[in-house]
Amino acid sequence: MTPWDGSFPFYPNVKAYFPFDTTQAVVVSVFFSVLATCIIILPGIRGRARFFWFLRGITGLFIGAVVLMIQFTRDWENGWVTANTSYKSFSRAMVNADIGLHIGLAGVNITLMGNPVNQVNETINYNEHFAWSFDADYDHGYSEGLEKGLPSAILYLAEKFTSQSPCGVHNQYRISGHYASLTLWMAFCTWLLSILLFSMPILLYGGYMLLLTAALMLFSLLFLSTARNTPKCPIQFGPVSLKTAYGRSFWLTLTTGLLCLLLGLGVIVLHSLQPKKLKLLFSLDERDGKGEAAEGWEKSLLPADASTPEEDVLMIPLKELCEVTVTKL
Repeated sequence: MTPWDGSFPFYPNVKAYFPFDTTQAVVVSVFFSVLATCIIILPGIRGRARFFWFLRGITGLFIGAVVLMIQFTRDWENGWVTANTSYKSFSRAMVNADIGLHIGLAGVNITLMGNPVNQVNETINYNEHFAWSFDADYDHGYSEGLEKGLPSAILYLAEKFTSQSPCGVHNQYRISGHYASLTLWMAFCTWLLSILLFSMPILLYGGYMLLLTAALMLFSLLFLSTARNTPKCPIQFGPVSLKTAYGRSFWLTLTTGLLCLLLGLGVIVLHSLQPKKLKLLFSLDERDGKGEAAEGWEKSLLPADASTPEEDVLMIPLKELCEVTVTKL
């Protein structure tokens, strides 16, 4: 194996690492930029309205960032196992590695990291993505993995999700991921509408939009749970088996959906029972105070009673009120 620099002779291609997905970093950067802008203008807000404005801004940005970012995460369902497995086909070499399976909305991500990383004269650190979105061909991606000569553990896991696999989970995950992504995009739109309605301010309908956002997020979890509850083929690596569980994206979506549900119900209940407290939370009491003051000032300029007789009103002749001096040009 010396002529091939220590690699196996029947795999001449250099292994390809999965490129880093910068979408999440872009989303986080955008929302952090908006947050920084809000913090900069915060000192310009006076009184207790500053705290409530900052609290509303933080909550709204958190919900929007979560709804948008989870579209691109790949840890909706995770599974890890440490096992001794064959490294590549047509080889008797065995390696000890951590094998990870990460299922997202648009595909499956498979990782293989050796213990230690350097074994059999190679660096065992793989992270491969196989997409099953409607604009991608999962089977073609699996065929490319075969041509690259990926490790046997990665190909074994990827083969479980092909359309020709006897496991039959490809369509379930593909369709459920598509509908979950669609409902999450709708949730992002309703979140934008809620922010617009709260800023107008139309508080009641903003609360309705938050309830709709929560319902759409919870429906996306329902779509994913249908795929998980389908029978799966066992994934065995010798005596150990790899089992998956809900990942961070699932629990983050559930938490954010419940938060939207509580906030929406709170706005609707306060609007019905305690409208003054709701206006206080949205800093509308100061505006109402200014309006009442202006209205009182206008009323003070009018006569106290329109029915006052003319003889009771003190009339001053125009000549005595002011004198005008005219100068000839």
